[in-house]
This record gives sequence, C-alpha cells and structure tokens, in this order.
Amino acid sequence: MEIHEYQAKELLADFGVPVPRGGLAYSPEQAAYRATEIGGNQWVVKAQIHSGGRGKAGGIKVCSNEHEVWDAAEELLGKRLVTHQTGARGKVVYRLFVEAAAAIQREIYLGFVLDRKSERVMVVASAEGGMEIEEIAQERPESILRVSVEPAVGMQAFQARELAFGLGLEPELTAQAVSTILGCYRAFRELDATMVEINPLVVTDEGGLLALDAKMSFDDNALFRRPNISELRDKSQEDPRETQAEDRGLSYVGLDGNIGCIVNGAGLAMATMDMIKHAGGEPANFLDIGGGATPERVAKAFRLVLSDDKVEAILVNIFAGINRCDWVAEGIVQALEKEQVDVPLVVRLSGTNIEEGRQILTRSGLPIIRANTLAEAAERVVEAWKQDRSANGSGNGSASGSASGSGA
Repeated sequence: MEIHEYQAKELLADFGVPVPRGGLAYSPEQAAYRATEIGGNQWVVKAQIHSGGRGKAGGIKVCSNEHEVWDAAEELLGKRLVTHQTGARGKVVYRLFVEAAAAIQREIYLGFVLDRKSERVMVVASAEGGMEIEEIAQERPESILRVSVEPAVGMQAFQARELAFGLGLEPELTAQAVSTILGCYRAFRELDATMVEINPLVVTDEGGLLALDAKMSFDDNALFRRPNISELRDKSQEDPRETQAEDRGLSYVGLDGNIGCIVNGAGLAMATMDMIKHAGGEPANFLDIGGGATPERVAKAFRLVLSDDKVEAILVNIFAGINRCDWVAEGIVQALEKEQVDVPLVVRLSGTNIEEGRQILTRSGLPIIRANTLAEAAERVVEAWKQDRSANGSGNGSASGSASGSGA
C-alpha cells in the first residue's frame, strides 16, 4: 500500500525527520489560506498523487504570493497528471499540499528498501539527489552508497555516520544526518514499511537538513496490526479493478491485454500468462482466486474479469490440490447462468475431483471449450479469440466452442 507525500512526512516527522511546514488543501481557497498560515514569501503547491515525476508533469508549482497559490491550486485540482509511472491513463489530482519553499544548497538521495536477496533492510544513499534512483544508478553509479542492516541488532549509529561521511556532509550536519537516517530506519521497521524514500533530502542555506519529498509504501499483509496506517489508504489512486478484487478477497493485477485469466495460485497464474504470450496472445490480468475456490468465489472472479471491457476471451486454469475441481466447475456454471458471457471461454481443470468437475461442465450444456494441459489451454483460448474476433470484427462477439472438447 502506498500513501501520499504529506502523509509520509507526517509519519516521518514523528520519528524526528525534519520536514518543511505545510498544510493540506482541497480547494483554491484552502490553498491560499494554508500559505497565510505557513507564512513567508514563497510557497510550493504540490499535487498529491501516488507517483514520482510530478514536477516534470507540471504537478509542482512554486508561488510568490497568495494569488499565485490560488491560481496554481485551481489549475491542479481535478487535473489528470500523466507521469512515467502512471502510464497513459494518468491519475487525477484530488488534494494538494502547500508548504514553505526552502533555499536549497545541495540535494541528497536517501532510500530504505527490503532487499529480498540478502533478506536485509538495505539503505541506499547518493550525493546526487533530485533524480530517480534508476537514473542515478545509470548515470552516476559510483555515487551510490549502500549499507545492509543486520536484523538482529538493527541499524547502528556508526553506520549512519559512515553514510553521512560518504555523502560529504559538513561536520556540523553529521549529528542531524545521523538522527534523520536512524529516524527513517525506525519508521521503516516499526510501521512495517517496504520502502522509505526521501528524494531530495536537502541541505538548506541556513545549514540544516530538510526532507523536501517523501514516499512510503507498506506491507499489505501487516496492515491488520497497523490500523493507523491502513486508514491512510486512498482508493482513488488505485486501479478500481484491483481495489474491487481486494475488497472481495481476490488478488488481481490489471494488464493491457485482452485475454482474461482466472487461476489459483500465483505461480500458476504467472505460468498461465507466459503460455498465453507464447501462444501469441496478451493477458488482460493476473487473477489469483487463492486456495479456497468455492463456487461463490469463482463467480466473483468471473464478474471481476468481465467488468474489464478489454477482455475478449477468458481462460480458467485450475490445479486443484486444496481446491476441488467440482467446486470450481460449480462456480463456473453459476457465473455463466447469472452473468452474460459474450466471449470465448476455455477451461482447464486438473487435480482433486477432476471427473466430478468434468461431469458438471458437460451436464451444464454451456458453451465451454475444454483443455487437458496448460499449453493446450493457452493455444485454444488464443485460437478461439482470433476466430471470434475475425467473425465479429474487432469488438467482442458471442462465445464459441462446445462443452465436448477433449476433457477438462
């Protein structure tokens, strides 16, 4: 789960990380009032969306008076920002963060991530701040500093001091840098974060440190014990299909293809998408219905996949271990009886109660194309999609195939 910049700054400030004064605004009037509250003679109005690259997309405005703040807020609110991270669809701006402008002397990159290879928290820093870490790694890899944190003892002050020295900070800033680095680490550890990023962490003309931008993401599986973090979720910034799936206990990731996938198990879902690609198709989603594939759960999965207008064929691939093929088959029949499925449907079942599952599909008399293996299923769904597309033009058509096939 990701959160907004202003939320990350509020959390990090509680751990001693220095941040500029700022306030949230939902209207131009509020934005101008926030500038008055903050004081000073220059402010920054920032669009709050879950994406980097906001400045390049026009989502950050520097203003010198309240009228400019008002105009910037009016321009940004309701605007759809398209960055290199949002894709072509972009994200709509519903809230703004107004904060005091800082006199910047130099910029630093500071990030904390979970390195799954070493099973450690990895601290990444660079004296070349203000850029995406990918750009820094490509253009100035020698500037990147890395420190691995031993989980048994946590991050130590000497490691933070080594980072401060490596970044070339002035001696008088060392103590503040150590406090900032350790504060970020404590926030990472104590809030079950998967990433903490400050970019840039700036040295101001006054000789202090400030976190001008901050990002945090969290482990979804730990949110049950972090209700204060869970409340920060902004569903307007998420793919509505993924949000709908999560609310129904399903794991869904939307893709750009046109063949919908209903699979149990993440590994099998990945293999299914690979086989669809190998057969010449493009998967429209990653949908894992999990271990408890009850008929109701399968029916929910169908409704979710069919809610995507781009889906022009569906492949159901179930390997029943904990699951049962007859449960899945009943769910498929229920879904087809309740929902109008106007696209080709291919079903491949294997495992527990496979014969019962086959019989349920056969007795239903529904237009289902069946397959024995994953490779066969991928080939059949791509071929059925091509035939349906050819018969009905570029749009969706009627379901093709029969319930006979070569066995589920």
